[in-house]
Amino acid sequence: MSGGLFALLDDISVLARAAAASIDDVAAASGRASVKAAGVVVDDTAVTPRYVEGLDPKRELPIIKRIAIGSLRNKLVFIVPAILLLNAFIPWLLSPLLMLGGTYLCFEGAEKIWEKVSGHGHHAGEEGQVGDEDSIVKGAVTTDFILSAEIMVISLKAVLDEGLDDSFWYLLAVMVVVAVVITLVVYGTVALIVKMDDIGLSLSRRESGLSQTVGQGLVSGMPKLLTVLSVVGVAAMLWVGGHIILVGLEETGWLPQPYEFVHHLEEQVHHATGALGGVLGWLTNTVASAILGLIVGALVVAVMHVLPFGKDEGETAAAH
Repeated sequence: MSGGLFALLDDISVLARAAAASIDDVAAASGRASVKAAGVVVDDTAVTPRYVEGLDPKRELPIIKRIAIGSLRNKLVFIVPAILLLNAFIPWLLSPLLMLGGTYLCFEGAEKIWEKVSGHGHHAGEEGQVGDEDSIVKGAVTTDFILSAEIMVISLKAVLDEGLDDSFWYLLAVMVVVAVVITLVVYGTVALIVKMDDIGLSLSRRESGLSQTVGQGLVSGMPKLLTVLSVVGVAAMLWVGGHIILVGLEETGWLPQPYEFVHHLEEQVHHATGALGGVLGWLTNTVASAILGLIVGALVVAVMHVLPFGKDEGETAAAH
C-alpha cells in the first residue's frame, strides 16, 4: 500500500518536473521569439503615441487601453490561429507571407524617409483630431493588425528555426505568451511615453529643486525621445524587412545569391577583425540588410506614388 503511494508520488513528481521544464521551454522560446521581432516592436511602439497627440489628456490612457485590447484580439483571435493553420497544412507559404510582410516594412520605412525629404508627411494625431474616439481606435487597430501579423510570423519562424518541439499545442502556447507579453510591453511603454510629459509637468510644480529639474527635463525631453523613437523605428523597419527578404530569397530558392554574398562578407569581416569580429560581422549583415530594405522600399514607394491609385494622386484629388 505504502509502496504504491510512494510510486504514485514519484510519478506526480516526475510529471511536475516535466511540466515545469515545459513551462521553462515555452518561456525561453517565447523570449527568443520576442527578441527576433524586436525591430517591428520598436516601430509599433514609435507609431502608436501619434494617435493620441492633441487629444484631451484624460482620454489618452482609455484610448490606449482600447487599442491594446484590439491589438491583443488581433493576435489571439485572428493572427495566431491563422498562422498555426498555415504552418500545419501549407507551411511552405509562411516564407512568402513573411517576405510580403518584410516588403511592407521596407515600404513603410522608405516612405517615412521620402515624406521627411519631400515634406509630404502627415501626423496620425492630426487625423485623430477630426474624428471621434471610435475612429481613432479603429485606425490604430487596423495599422496594428499588419504589424502584429508580422511580429507573430517572425516569432513563429524563430521558434521553428530553433528545431525544438513543433507540435501544435507547444507552438500555440509559445505564440499566446509572445502575443500577451509583446502587447503588454508595447502598450505599457506607449502609456508611459504618452503620460511622461504630464508626470514631468507635475514634478516641475513641486517645491523641491530636484523634482523641478527632473520634471522640466522630462517635459523638454519628450519631443526628442519621440524623434529618436521614430528614427530608430525607421532603421529597424529597413533592417528587419531587408533581412527577412534576404533570408526568404535563400530559403525559397528564388534568388539565393544575395544571401550567399552577404553571408560570405559577414564571415570575412568576422575573421578579419579579431575580438570585434562578432559585433562587426553582425553589423555588416545589418547594414547590408538595411540597404536591401531601402532599395526594395524605395521601389515600392516609387510605384505607389506614380500609379493612378498612388497616394499622391489620392491627395491631389482630395485637395480639389
